Amino acid sequence: MGGLRAGIEPFIEQLAAPTATPGGGSAAAASGAMAAGLASMVASMSRGKKAWLAYETQHSEAIARLAALREDLKASIDADAESYKAVMKAYKAAKEAADGKALINGALREAAGVPLGVAEKSAEVVRIAESLRTITSPMMASDLTTSIALAGAAIKGALANVEINLGSMEAPSPEDEVFVSATKARATSLVG
Repeated sequence: MGGLRAGIEPFIEQLAAPTATPGGGSAAAASGAMAAGLASMVASMSRGKKAWLAYETQHSEAIARLAALREDLKASIDADAESYKAVMKAYKAAKEAADGKALINGALREAAGVPLGVAEKSAEVVRIAESLRTITSPMMASDLTTSIALAGAAIKGALANVEINLGSMEAPSPEDEVFVSATKARATSLVG
């Protein structure tokens, strides 16, 4: 095995393994990172080209922002897996702790926060990719379509993780309730 497949093969095989992590949250983050990468490629290939010189500033701004989003989304691949491990650890620790539900809910809050960040960053990738449609070569329209589709999958998958983590909270405290409400509002703003 060689070529491009060699780079992604280990991650795909980890997803296929009969283990809890990496799972859908990590896959969503990877999808968002790939979306940012594709959009960045389109902007980079158009920047400086004679037909698109008038948009060089927009290309450069998109490339810079997409680079930051791509790095954040790549980091979220591991962050999501780690947050899930923390939830499992909290469930175990809760069996012997007086504040067991609080331990679990705290871990679930973090586990909801990571994919919410993935969804928000992926929504920004969509906005940037859409903005590139009219200022880049039409020969790369399919790359932007793929970028937008990958980011859309990232949003959908990440928000499903947010929902399941919020729904798993037991006897939430008033502070947890505020967090749940605010998180749901942020999630709702990303769909529709």
